[in-house]
Amino acid sequence: MRRSVGAVIPGAGMETAQRVIRRSGLFSRLLFVLWCLALLLLIYSLVRQNLPGGATRSWPWRLQLLDLQSAVAAVLATGGASLAREQYARTVKPLIGYFGRVTTEHGPHGQLAWVCHLFNGGQESAVMTDVSYWITYTDAGRDSGAADSSAWLTHSAAVASIEKSGLVNRVDFALTASGAGHPLSAQTPRYMGWFTEKAMREVDNVFVRVRVLDRVGDAHERVINLLKSANRSPSHPDPPLL
Repeated sequence: MRRSVGAVIPGAGMETAQRVIRRSGLFSRLLFVLWCLALLLLIYSLVRQNLPGGATRSWPWRLQLLDLQSAVAAVLATGGASLAREQYARTVKPLIGYFGRVTTEHGPHGQLAWVCHLFNGGQESAVMTDVSYWITYTDAGRDSGAADSSAWLTHSAAVASIEKSGLVNRVDFALTASGAGHPLSAQTPRYMGWFTEKAMREVDNVFVRVRVLDRVGDAHERVINLLKSANRSPSHPDPPLL
């Protein structure tokens, strides 16, 4: 149920900026390999063209792969395709963000709760490939029997971890089940869960590691904290979003 990770130290430093963790092999590495090959052919053609006449009869110079004009055209074509691919990748790149608000819409019986949302500020939708959790607790939570995470957790393991502090799922808190194949729309924020004041007295941080795949096949990752800047003692709901 737990997914191990390298040496990660719990704390605010776990939050990360969005980064690319894997480029598409077909649409990125292949184009670069073709460009390198075209560049080698151009260099070969330039060297061969400037050799003395007799030298072109010896191996490997007697082999004419491309004429100079064709080699230049190949370098320009593959280089242009690589640049176009990178520009398009910037256009469809997801921009993973987060916001939280105090509302009465999700807590039980209209109770005030800190509600968390994930959003994609890019122009195109992306597909989630993994959502993992890392939970840390306040002193009160640890005294109640909960323990800080030592590895990234699945959704069910994260809920079970929080319940060890005595909190009740869907009464004191809730985490939305999100996983591989779920879309991260560019128009609609994704609801991630809510925490009552009681829950926030026990739970210190809820880090979420989100990995998504964009339209060109690049994989992106960001770690966010659902309780960052949370109002842990809410007295009234936040105004509605415009």
